[in-house]
Amino acid sequence: MSAVANGLGWAALGLAAFPALLGTLNLRRLRRPRGTPPGPSLVSILIPARDEAAHIETCVRAALASEDVAVEVLVMDDGSQDDTAAIVRGLMKRDRRLRLLQAPPLPPGWTGKVHACARLSEAARGTHLLFIDADVRLAPHAAAALAAHAEDHEIALVTGVPRQEIGSLGEALTVPAINLMMLGYLPGGGRAGSSRASLAAACGQLILVQAPAYAAVGGHAAGPSVLHDGLALARRLRAGGFRTEVVDGAPLARCRMYRSFREGWEGFLKNAREGMATPLGLPVWTVLLGGAHLLPWLLLPFTALALPALLLSLGLRAAITWRTREPWWTVPLHPATVAVALGIQWSALLGGWLGRRPAWKGRAYGPAGPAT
Repeated sequence: MSAVANGLGWAALGLAAFPALLGTLNLRRLRRPRGTPPGPSLVSILIPARDEAAHIETCVRAALASEDVAVEVLVMDDGSQDDTAAIVRGLMKRDRRLRLLQAPPLPPGWTGKVHACARLSEAARGTHLLFIDADVRLAPHAAAALAAHAEDHEIALVTGVPRQEIGSLGEALTVPAINLMMLGYLPGGGRAGSSRASLAAACGQLILVQAPAYAAVGGHAAGPSVLHDGLALARRLRAGGFRTEVVDGAPLARCRMYRSFREGWEGFLKNAREGMATPLGLPVWTVLLGGAHLLPWLLLPFTALALPALLLSLGLRAAITWRTREPWWTVPLHPATVAVALGIQWSALLGGWLGRRPAWKGRAYGPAGPAT
Protein backbone atom coordinates (compact mmCIF):
# COMPACT_ATOMS: atom_id res chain seq x y z
CA MET A 1 0.00 0.00 0.00
CA SER A 2 2.86 2.38 0.85
CA ALA A 3 4.45 2.01 -2.61
CA VAL A 4 1.13 2.55 -4.34
CA ALA A 5 0.36 5.56 -2.14
CA ASN A 6 3.77 7.09 -2.81
CA GLY A 7 3.36 6.56 -6.54
CA LEU A 8 -0.02 8.23 -6.50
CA GLY A 9 1.46 10.95 -4.28
CA TRP A 10 4.15 11.76 -6.85
CA ALA A 11 1.49 11.82 -9.56
CA ALA A 12 -0.71 14.17 -7.52
CA LEU A 13 2.26 16.41 -6.78
CA GLY A 14 3.16 16.67 -10.46
CA LEU A 15 -0.41 17.31 -11.49
CA ALA A 16 -0.75 20.03 -8.84
CA ALA A 17 2.60 21.64 -9.71
CA PHE A 18 1.66 22.08 -13.38
CA PRO A 19 -1.31 24.49 -12.87
CA ALA A 20 0.46 26.18 -9.96
CA LEU A 21 3.40 27.09 -12.20
CA LEU A 22 1.22 27.98 -15.18
CA GLY A 23 -1.14 29.99 -13.00
CA THR A 24 1.75 31.93 -11.45
CA LEU A 25 3.00 32.90 -14.91
CA ASN A 26 -0.47 33.82 -16.14
CA LEU A 27 -1.24 35.94 -13.08
CA ARG A 28 2.06 37.82 -13.40
CA ARG A 29 1.38 38.58 -17.07
CA LEU A 30 -2.30 39.46 -16.77
CA ARG A 31 -2.56 43.07 -17.95
CA ARG A 32 -4.87 45.71 -16.53
CA PRO A 33 -6.33 48.09 -19.16
CA ARG A 34 -6.04 51.79 -18.43
CA GLY A 35 -6.28 55.11 -20.20
CA THR A 36 -8.44 56.54 -22.94
CA PRO A 37 -8.47 55.69 -26.65
CA PRO A 38 -6.51 57.97 -28.98
CA GLY A 39 -8.50 59.87 -31.54
CA PRO A 40 -12.28 59.95 -31.95
CA SER A 41 -13.92 56.75 -30.72
CA LEU A 42 -17.46 55.64 -30.11
CA VAL A 43 -18.04 52.53 -28.02
CA SER A 44 -21.32 50.78 -28.75
CA ILE A 45 -22.33 48.93 -25.56
CA LEU A 46 -24.50 46.05 -26.74
CA ILE A 47 -26.75 44.17 -24.32
CA PRO A 48 -28.79 41.10 -25.32
CA ALA A 49 -31.66 40.71 -22.85
CA ARG A 50 -34.25 37.97 -22.40
CA ASP A 51 -36.39 38.21 -19.26
CA GLU A 52 -33.88 40.46 -17.48
CA ALA A 53 -36.24 42.78 -15.61
CA ALA A 54 -34.37 42.13 -12.37
CA HIS A 55 -31.05 43.33 -13.81
CA ILE A 56 -31.54 45.53 -16.85
CA GLU A 57 -31.98 48.92 -15.17
CA THR A 58 -28.78 48.76 -13.12
CA CYS A 59 -26.90 47.35 -16.12
CA VAL A 60 -28.04 50.16 -18.43
CA ARG A 61 -27.46 52.90 -15.85
CA ALA A 62 -23.90 51.70 -15.30
CA ALA A 63 -23.27 51.60 -19.06
CA LEU A 64 -24.61 55.13 -19.53
CA ALA A 65 -22.35 56.33 -16.70
CA SER A 66 -19.25 55.45 -18.76
CA GLU A 67 -16.57 58.15 -18.70
CA ASP A 68 -13.72 59.38 -20.96
CA VAL A 69 -15.17 57.98 -24.20
CA ALA A 70 -18.38 58.53 -26.15
CA VAL A 71 -20.84 55.66 -25.84
CA GLU A 72 -24.16 54.52 -27.17
CA VAL A 73 -26.13 51.77 -25.42
CA LEU A 74 -28.27 49.32 -27.36
CA VAL A 75 -30.52 46.75 -25.70
CA MET A 76 -31.97 43.86 -27.68
CA ASP A 77 -35.20 42.61 -26.13
CA ASP A 78 -35.16 38.96 -27.14
CA GLY A 79 -38.77 37.89 -26.64
CA SER A 80 -38.97 38.79 -22.96
CA GLN A 81 -42.12 37.86 -21.09
CA ASP A 82 -41.43 40.24 -18.21
CA ASP A 83 -40.97 44.04 -17.94
CA THR A 84 -37.52 44.18 -19.56
CA ALA A 85 -38.67 46.28 -22.53
CA ALA A 86 -40.85 48.61 -20.43
CA ILE A 87 -37.96 49.35 -18.09
CA VAL A 88 -35.66 50.22 -20.99
CA ARG A 89 -38.31 52.44 -22.57
CA GLY A 90 -38.57 54.37 -19.32
CA LEU A 91 -34.80 54.90 -19.26
CA MET A 92 -34.82 56.03 -22.91
CA LYS A 93 -36.89 59.07 -21.96
CA ARG A 94 -33.96 60.34 -19.86
CA ASP A 95 -31.03 59.58 -22.16
CA ARG A 96 -30.99 59.74 -25.96
CA ARG A 97 -27.88 57.57 -26.14
CA LEU A 98 -30.02 54.54 -25.26
CA ARG A 99 -31.93 52.54 -27.87
CA LEU A 100 -34.23 49.54 -27.52
CA LEU A 101 -34.41 46.97 -30.30
CA GLN A 102 -36.79 44.06 -30.70
CA ALA A 103 -35.27 40.78 -31.80
CA PRO A 104 -36.92 39.18 -34.83
CA PRO A 105 -38.05 35.55 -34.51
CA LEU A 106 -35.15 33.17 -33.92
CA PRO A 107 -34.17 31.58 -37.25
CA PRO A 108 -33.55 27.83 -37.44
CA GLY A 109 -30.00 26.89 -36.58
CA TRP A 110 -29.32 29.94 -34.41
CA THR A 111 -28.88 30.20 -30.66
CA GLY A 112 -30.65 33.07 -28.93
CA LYS A 113 -27.74 35.11 -27.61
CA VAL A 114 -25.72 34.78 -30.83
CA HIS A 115 -28.71 35.94 -32.85
CA ALA A 116 -29.31 38.92 -30.55
CA CYS A 117 -25.62 39.91 -30.68
CA ALA A 118 -25.56 39.68 -34.46
CA ARG A 119 -28.60 41.92 -34.78
CA LEU A 120 -27.17 44.37 -32.22
CA SER A 121 -23.95 44.66 -34.18
CA GLU A 122 -25.92 45.55 -37.33
CA ALA A 123 -27.56 48.47 -35.54
CA ALA A 124 -24.40 49.71 -33.81
CA ARG A 125 -22.59 52.81 -35.03
CA GLY A 126 -19.45 52.51 -32.92
CA THR A 127 -15.79 52.14 -33.75
CA HIS A 128 -15.71 49.54 -30.99
CA LEU A 129 -18.40 47.04 -30.02
CA LEU A 130 -18.62 46.17 -26.32
CA PHE A 131 -20.81 43.12 -25.71
CA ILE A 132 -21.94 42.62 -22.12
CA ASP A 133 -24.54 40.47 -20.40
CA ALA A 134 -27.53 42.07 -18.70
CA ASP A 135 -26.24 41.09 -15.24
CA VAL A 136 -22.92 42.94 -15.76
CA ARG A 137 -22.24 46.31 -14.13
CA LEU A 138 -19.53 48.27 -15.92
CA ALA A 139 -17.14 50.47 -13.99
CA PRO A 140 -17.18 54.10 -15.24
CA HIS A 141 -13.72 53.77 -16.83
CA ALA A 142 -14.26 50.30 -18.34
CA ALA A 143 -15.36 51.20 -21.87
CA ALA A 144 -12.57 53.76 -22.30
CA ALA A 145 -9.90 51.46 -20.83
CA LEU A 146 -10.88 48.50 -23.01
CA ALA A 147 -10.93 50.64 -26.17
CA ALA A 148 -7.60 52.22 -25.23
CA HIS A 149 -6.03 48.80 -24.69
CA ALA A 150 -7.29 47.61 -28.05
CA GLU A 151 -5.91 50.67 -29.84
CA ASP A 152 -2.62 51.01 -27.97
CA HIS A 153 -1.64 47.36 -28.44
CA GLU A 154 -3.34 46.74 -31.81
CA ILE A 155 -5.60 44.03 -30.45
CA ALA A 156 -8.86 43.24 -32.20
CA LEU A 157 -10.65 41.67 -29.25
CA VAL A 158 -10.13 42.47 -25.57
CA THR A 159 -12.00 40.45 -22.96
CA GLY A 160 -11.92 39.81 -19.23
CA VAL A 161 -13.80 38.03 -16.51
CA PRO A 162 -15.73 40.58 -14.43
CA ARG A 163 -15.44 40.43 -10.68
CA GLN A 164 -17.77 37.58 -9.77
CA GLU A 165 -20.15 38.42 -6.94
CA ILE A 166 -20.89 35.22 -5.03
CA GLY A 167 -23.59 35.26 -2.38
CA SER A 168 -24.54 31.64 -1.79
CA LEU A 169 -23.01 28.22 -1.32
CA GLY A 170 -24.40 27.07 -4.66
CA GLU A 171 -22.62 29.89 -6.49
CA ALA A 172 -19.38 29.19 -4.64
CA LEU A 173 -19.48 25.59 -5.85
CA THR A 174 -19.83 26.56 -9.52
CA VAL A 175 -18.72 30.09 -10.47
CA PRO A 176 -15.03 30.04 -9.36
CA ALA A 177 -14.27 27.34 -11.92
CA ILE A 178 -14.20 30.06 -14.62
CA ASN A 179 -11.05 31.77 -13.40
CA LEU A 180 -9.44 28.51 -12.28
CA MET A 181 -9.61 27.09 -15.80
CA MET A 182 -8.64 30.28 -17.62
CA LEU A 183 -5.71 31.20 -15.39
CA GLY A 184 -4.59 27.81 -14.12
CA TYR A 185 -4.82 25.67 -17.24
CA LEU A 186 -4.68 27.83 -20.36
CA PRO A 187 -1.11 28.24 -21.66
CA GLY A 188 -0.52 31.95 -22.04
CA GLY A 189 -3.75 32.79 -20.22
CA GLY A 190 -5.26 34.14 -23.43
CA ARG A 191 -2.51 36.75 -23.88
CA ALA A 192 -2.01 38.30 -27.29
CA GLY A 193 1.52 36.89 -27.51
CA SER A 194 0.12 33.72 -29.08
CA SER A 195 -1.63 33.66 -32.44
CA ARG A 196 -2.92 30.09 -32.11
CA ALA A 197 -6.70 29.93 -32.35
CA SER A 198 -6.75 26.88 -30.07
CA LEU A 199 -5.23 28.98 -27.26
CA ALA A 200 -7.69 31.84 -27.63
CA ALA A 201 -10.06 32.54 -24.74
CA ALA A 202 -12.88 34.93 -23.98
CA CYS A 203 -15.55 35.58 -21.39
CA GLY A 204 -18.90 36.30 -23.02
CA GLN A 205 -19.85 38.62 -20.16
CA LEU A 206 -17.35 41.28 -21.25
CA ILE A 207 -15.98 41.45 -24.81
CA LEU A 208 -14.80 44.52 -26.71
CA VAL A 209 -13.99 44.05 -30.39
CA GLN A 210 -12.90 46.57 -32.98
CA ALA A 211 -15.72 47.00 -35.49
CA PRO A 212 -13.64 46.51 -38.67
CA ALA A 213 -12.12 43.26 -37.38
CA TYR A 214 -15.52 42.02 -36.27
CA ALA A 215 -16.94 42.66 -39.74
CA ALA A 216 -13.94 41.07 -41.45
CA VAL A 217 -14.54 37.66 -39.83
CA GLY A 218 -18.33 37.78 -40.14
CA GLY A 219 -19.02 38.58 -36.50
CA HIS A 220 -21.43 36.42 -34.54
CA ALA A 221 -23.29 35.53 -37.73
CA ALA A 222 -20.35 33.37 -38.84
CA GLY A 223 -21.15 30.92 -36.03
CA PRO A 224 -24.92 31.04 -35.59
CA SER A 225 -25.32 27.74 -33.73
CA VAL A 226 -22.67 28.08 -31.01
CA LEU A 227 -23.46 28.46 -27.32
CA HIS A 228 -19.94 29.44 -26.22
CA ASP A 229 -20.19 32.63 -28.28
CA GLY A 230 -17.26 34.54 -26.78
CA LEU A 231 -14.78 31.72 -27.22
CA ALA A 232 -15.96 31.06 -30.78
CA LEU A 233 -15.54 34.74 -31.72
CA ALA A 234 -12.02 34.91 -30.24
CA ARG A 235 -10.95 31.78 -32.11
CA ARG A 236 -12.47 33.05 -35.34
CA LEU A 237 -10.57 36.33 -35.07
CA ARG A 238 -7.27 34.60 -34.43
CA ALA A 239 -7.88 32.26 -37.35
CA GLY A 240 -8.43 35.39 -39.45
CA GLY A 241 -5.06 36.81 -38.46
CA PHE A 242 -6.24 39.18 -35.71
CA ARG A 243 -4.93 39.41 -32.15
CA THR A 244 -7.07 38.76 -29.08
CA GLU A 245 -6.28 39.11 -25.40
CA VAL A 246 -7.70 38.29 -21.98
CA VAL A 247 -7.08 41.09 -19.48
CA ASP A 248 -7.81 41.65 -15.81
CA GLY A 249 -11.57 42.14 -15.80
CA ALA A 250 -12.11 42.49 -12.06
CA PRO A 251 -11.50 46.28 -11.96
CA LEU A 252 -13.62 46.82 -15.08
CA ALA A 253 -16.95 45.24 -14.19
CA ARG A 254 -18.81 43.09 -11.72
CA CYS A 255 -21.37 40.41 -12.26
CA ARG A 256 -23.54 38.05 -10.27
CA MET A 257 -24.16 35.28 -12.75
CA TYR A 258 -26.43 32.99 -10.77
CA ARG A 259 -28.33 32.94 -7.51
CA SER A 260 -28.38 29.23 -6.67
CA PHE A 261 -26.66 25.91 -7.25
CA ARG A 262 -29.34 24.88 -9.73
CA GLU A 263 -28.90 28.03 -11.82
CA GLY A 264 -25.13 27.59 -11.81
CA TRP A 265 -25.33 23.93 -12.77
CA GLU A 266 -27.74 24.57 -15.65
CA GLY A 267 -25.85 27.64 -16.82
CA PHE A 268 -22.51 25.87 -17.12
CA LEU A 269 -24.13 22.69 -18.43
CA LYS A 270 -25.41 24.42 -21.57
CA ASN A 271 -21.90 25.32 -22.76
CA ALA A 272 -20.06 22.22 -21.60
CA ARG A 273 -20.23 20.20 -24.81
CA GLU A 274 -18.47 22.99 -26.72
CA GLY A 275 -15.62 22.91 -24.20
CA MET A 276 -14.35 20.07 -22.01
CA ALA A 277 -17.25 17.61 -22.33
CA THR A 278 -16.05 15.59 -25.31
CA PRO A 279 -15.40 11.83 -25.39
CA LEU A 280 -11.65 12.32 -25.91
CA GLY A 281 -11.11 15.45 -23.89
CA LEU A 282 -13.07 14.86 -20.70
CA PRO A 283 -11.15 11.78 -19.48
CA VAL A 284 -7.95 13.80 -19.81
CA TRP A 285 -9.47 16.75 -17.95
CA THR A 286 -10.71 14.40 -15.24
CA VAL A 287 -7.15 13.18 -14.64
CA LEU A 288 -5.73 16.72 -14.72
CA LEU A 289 -8.29 18.27 -12.38
CA GLY A 290 -9.04 15.28 -10.19
CA GLY A 291 -5.39 14.37 -9.79
CA ALA A 292 -4.33 17.90 -8.85
CA HIS A 293 -7.20 19.03 -6.65
CA LEU A 294 -9.05 15.94 -5.35
CA LEU A 295 -6.50 13.11 -5.16
CA PRO A 296 -4.25 14.89 -2.57
CA TRP A 297 -7.13 14.94 -0.10
CA LEU A 298 -7.73 11.22 -0.55
CA LEU A 299 -4.02 10.44 -0.12
CA LEU A 300 -3.47 12.67 2.91
CA PRO A 301 -3.63 9.80 5.48
CA PHE A 302 -1.31 7.57 3.44
CA THR A 303 1.65 9.59 2.12
CA ALA A 304 3.53 12.73 3.06
CA LEU A 305 3.58 13.73 -0.62
CA ALA A 306 -0.10 14.59 -0.40
CA LEU A 307 0.51 17.65 1.77
CA PRO A 308 2.69 19.65 -0.66
CA ALA A 309 0.29 18.73 -3.47
CA LEU A 310 -2.61 19.97 -1.41
CA LEU A 311 -0.78 23.20 -0.55
CA LEU A 312 -0.02 23.83 -4.23
CA SER A 313 -3.69 23.27 -5.11
CA LEU A 314 -5.03 25.59 -2.43
CA GLY A 315 -2.23 28.12 -3.01
CA LEU A 316 -3.17 28.42 -6.67
CA ARG A 317 -6.82 28.87 -5.80
CA ALA A 318 -5.98 31.49 -3.16
CA ALA A 319 -3.80 33.45 -5.60
CA ILE A 320 -6.51 33.43 -8.27
CA THR A 321 -9.14 34.41 -5.71
CA TRP A 322 -7.02 37.35 -4.53
CA ARG A 323 -6.29 38.64 -8.04
CA THR A 324 -9.86 38.25 -9.31
CA ARG A 325 -11.40 39.67 -6.12
CA GLU A 326 -13.65 36.71 -5.47
CA PRO A 327 -14.76 36.11 -1.84
CA TRP A 328 -12.13 34.53 0.40
CA TRP A 329 -14.64 32.23 2.07
CA THR A 330 -14.91 30.26 -1.17
CA VAL A 331 -11.29 29.04 -1.03
CA PRO A 332 -11.82 26.20 1.51
CA LEU A 333 -14.59 24.91 -0.79
CA HIS A 334 -12.09 24.46 -3.62
CA PRO A 335 -12.06 20.64 -3.82
CA ALA A 336 -15.85 20.57 -3.82
CA THR A 337 -15.89 23.22 -6.58
CA VAL A 338 -13.61 21.09 -8.74
CA ALA A 339 -15.73 18.01 -8.09
CA VAL A 340 -18.87 19.91 -9.12
CA ALA A 341 -17.16 21.22 -12.27
CA LEU A 342 -16.28 17.66 -13.30
CA GLY A 343 -19.81 16.56 -12.42
CA ILE A 344 -21.26 19.20 -14.76
CA GLN A 345 -18.97 18.12 -17.59
CA TRP A 346 -19.74 14.41 -17.21
CA SER A 347 -23.45 15.18 -16.95
CA ALA A 348 -23.26 17.12 -20.23
CA LEU A 349 -21.37 14.35 -22.00
CA LEU A 350 -23.61 11.55 -20.77
CA GLY A 351 -26.70 13.66 -21.37
CA GLY A 352 -25.69 14.02 -25.00
CA TRP A 353 -25.44 10.27 -25.35
CA LEU A 354 -28.91 9.95 -23.81
CA GLY A 355 -30.41 12.41 -26.27
CA ARG A 356 -30.68 15.50 -24.07
CA ARG A 357 -30.18 18.81 -25.86
CA PRO A 358 -28.58 21.92 -24.31
CA ALA A 359 -31.28 24.32 -23.10
CA TRP A 360 -31.43 27.83 -21.65
CA LYS A 361 -34.27 30.25 -20.92
CA GLY A 362 -36.95 28.11 -22.51
CA ARG A 363 -35.00 27.23 -25.67
CA ALA A 364 -33.41 23.92 -26.60
CA TYR A 365 -30.45 23.96 -28.96
CA GLY A 366 -28.51 21.65 -31.22
CA PRO A 367 -28.92 18.02 -32.17
CA ALA A 368 -29.09 15.27 -29.60
CA GLY A 369 -26.10 12.98 -29.36
CA PRO A 370 -22.50 13.08 -28.17
CA ALA A 371 -20.18 16.02 -28.63
CA THR A 372 -17.24 15.53 -30.98
